[in-house]
Amino acid sequence: MTRANGARAASTLVSLGEIKELAEVGRPTVSNWRRRFSKEATQAGSGRRRPFPHPVGGSDSRPLFDADDVAAWLDLRPIPDTEPKEDGTVPTYGDRFRRGLRLRGLVALRHELGSAERLIVDALAVCAIAGEGGDRDPEALPAELTADMEAADPRVVRAVRQLIEELGSPGAAADTVLGLAERLESDLVMDTTPPVLAELVSRLASSVGVVSSGPDHPTVINLCAGTGELLFAIDGIKGRGGIVAVEPDPLRRKIILYRLFAYHCTAVDICARPEELDTLRPWEQREFDLNRERPWGIASGDVVLADPPYAAGEREFDEEGPLSWALEAVHRLNPGGRGLVVVPSWALSRPRGATPKPNVRMREELLSRDAVAAIIQLPRRIHPYRTGAEHALLVLRNEATPENRGRALLVDADRIARRVGGAWPAYVAQVLEHGKSPVAEEAGAFPVSVTEPRGKTLLDGRSILPAHRLVAKEQGVDHFSATLDARREAATALPQLKEWIGDLGVARRVPGREVAHRKVGEHLRAGQLRLLAGHRIRESDIGDAGLMVVGREEMLGALPLGQRRIALEDMAEYPQAQTTERGDVFLLTEHGIRTRVDDAGGCVLLAPVQGLRIPAYRKFLAEKARPEEVWMRPHPLAQLLAAPRNQHRGSGSLVRRVSLRDMDLPELPPEEVAELEAILTETERQRADVRRQLAALDNLAERLAAGVADGDLALRRRPGIA
Repeated sequence: MTRANGARAASTLVSLGEIKELAEVGRPTVSNWRRRFSKEATQAGSGRRRPFPHPVGGSDSRPLFDADDVAAWLDLRPIPDTEPKEDGTVPTYGDRFRRGLRLRGLVALRHELGSAERLIVDALAVCAIAGEGGDRDPEALPAELTADMEAADPRVVRAVRQLIEELGSPGAAADTVLGLAERLESDLVMDTTPPVLAELVSRLASSVGVVSSGPDHPTVINLCAGTGELLFAIDGIKGRGGIVAVEPDPLRRKIILYRLFAYHCTAVDICARPEELDTLRPWEQREFDLNRERPWGIASGDVVLADPPYAAGEREFDEEGPLSWALEAVHRLNPGGRGLVVVPSWALSRPRGATPKPNVRMREELLSRDAVAAIIQLPRRIHPYRTGAEHALLVLRNEATPENRGRALLVDADRIARRVGGAWPAYVAQVLEHGKSPVAEEAGAFPVSVTEPRGKTLLDGRSILPAHRLVAKEQGVDHFSATLDARREAATALPQLKEWIGDLGVARRVPGREVAHRKVGEHLRAGQLRLLAGHRIRESDIGDAGLMVVGREEMLGALPLGQRRIALEDMAEYPQAQTTERGDVFLLTEHGIRTRVDDAGGCVLLAPVQGLRIPAYRKFLAEKARPEEVWMRPHPLAQLLAAPRNQHRGSGSLVRRVSLRDMDLPELPPEEVAELEAILTETERQRADVRRQLAALDNLAERLAAGVADGDLALRRRPGIA
C-alpha cells in the first residue's frame, strides 16, 4: 500500500493483490471484475454499468488504483448470502474493503508502538471503555484499564473508534482486533483455540440448561481461559454476568477483562489460579457478614471449560499434566452440569504398564469416578500451529443419569469429518445427543468397568482413544454373498484353477456361535505372539550382499525384496538387531496396514517395519507340537491383521499409524486356522505365478520398445498370420 504524490497526495493507492486481500476475495475475482467492467466493455454494453476504476499510478505490470474509487465501486457489489444490517441495507464488498483498509492501518502502527501486544492492549482498552466502561463512573473502572486508555496512541484510538462505529458494537470490534494477532506476528495466536473447536464446544455447552445462580456459584467457569475463545463462543455469554475465568498469564487476563467489558459483561471474575475460586470476594464478605473461619465452599458452575496451553512432548510423569485440568473441571461442576476439556491424545492412548504413571492414574481416576460422559477424538491438524499434535475433547459430568451410569460414549470425530466435511461439529453434537451414530465405527458406548473376563472395559489399562477402541463389521456387506461373488469372478478369470476354486468350502457361521476377539496386546502378554522390533541402520551399511533388509520401501512395493542387503560384518555393529525366521509376519502400520509372510527367514527389519512371531508355529515346524496345538498360523495372521476392522484404527496428526497392540484377532479353532492357512498359502502361490507372468510380459514389452526406439529392431508380420 502506498501514498500518491502530487495532486493525489491525500489518497491511498492499492494494487490488484491488495484489493483481493482487503475485499477478501480471490485474485481471479478481481481480474474478472476488471475485465468485465472495463471502460470498453461497459461502453459496448448498455452503458449503464459503472466501469472499474482506471489505474492512477504504478506500471503496466503492477497498476495502482485509488482506494476511495475502488471502495465506491465495490459499494455497488453486495456480498452474496449475507444477512441485512439493522438499517436494512445489505453488506457490500465496499464495506469489507474499507474495514480491511482500516485494519491495515492498525497493523502498520505495530512497529511504531514497539510490540504487537501493546497495540492489541491499546485497541482493546478503547473497546472496553466504549462498552461497559462508558456506562460507569471512571473511579469504578479498573485502574489498569484507565491507565491503558490514557496511554493509548491517539492513532489507535481514532482507528478503533471508527471500527466500532462501522461494526456497530465494541464487542465486534474487540473480536476483529484479536483476529489481527497473526498478521501482527503476536505469540497470542499460538495457543488460540481454533474457531471450529470453539463452535463444537458452543454446541455442546448450549445443551446444558444454564440457569441464574448465586454470586458464589458462577454459571460458567473457564479454566485456562487464554484470550477467551471458548468463553465467547458460548451462546448468550455476551452481555451478562455469572462468569469466572482462570488464566495465569497477566496479559491474557487483561485481554479477557477488556473483551468482557466490550460486551457489557457486568459481573466478571478473573483470577490467576483455580485455588482463588474458593476465596469469597471481599464485597460478598461484607454483604453476607460471614464467619471468616468457616469455608464458604467450592465455587462451581453449570459449564466448566478448559483448553490448557500445549506443551511439547508427552508428560506422562507430570503430576500436573493435562488430565489434572479434567479433574479440576469435575471438581468444579454443579450437579447436571457439563465439563468440556481439551487434552492431547497421548494422555488417553498410553497403556498402564507394570507401574502406572501419574497420567494413567489421573485417567483411571476420572473413569472410576464415572466422570467421563464422552471422549471425542478431534480431527487431525485441528490446531494450525500444532501440526504434529493430535487432540481429544473430554465431555465430563458431575453425576451420570441412571441410563448412562457406568458407560462412556466414544466418538471418532476425525472419521466423521472425513465423511461429512465442515458440518462435523453439528453432526458430533447430534451424536452426543442421541448417543450413537448411523455408522458404527464412528461412535459407540463402552462400559467403564465389567466383571466378565476380557470384557470391553475402559479400565483395562489400554488406550481409550476412540480410533483404537471403535471397531465394527463392514456396514452393508453380506460377507457370505460377497465371498461367493468373489469366488465366481476368480473362477472366470482363472479357468485353469476353476476346480480348485470350486472346492473352497464357504458357509455362514451358525447363529449363536459368534466369534470372540482378543487384542494383539493380550496375545503378546500371554506369550502367544512375540514382537520383533524394527531397527535403525545407517544407509551407508546397506548394500547388495548379505542378509536381506525389509523396510518401508519393500513393504510398499517401491523396491523388490532382496535388492537391499546388509553384510554380516556390518551387522556386528548392531548387537540389538535380530534376524527373522520362517513363518514370521512383517507389518507396516502407517496409513493403513500392510503385511507380508517371511517364507524363508534370515531377514533384518528396518523401522518402522515390525514383525510378529508365533512361538507355537515354530515348535510345529520343528515337529515339537501337534497341529491342534497351533492356535494361529502365519498367512491367516497376516491377512486377519490387515482386515478392514483393523485398518481404520489409525491415529496421528501427520502420519496415521495403527497401534499394533490395539488390533484384534478372532479366536478360531485350530482346524479352521489350518484350513485357512492351506487356502491362503495356495492363493499366495498362484499370485506369485501370476506376478512372474506379468513381469515376463512387462520385460518383453520393454525390450521391444527399447529396440525399436534405438532403431535396432524391425517388426514384421510372419507369413500366414492374418
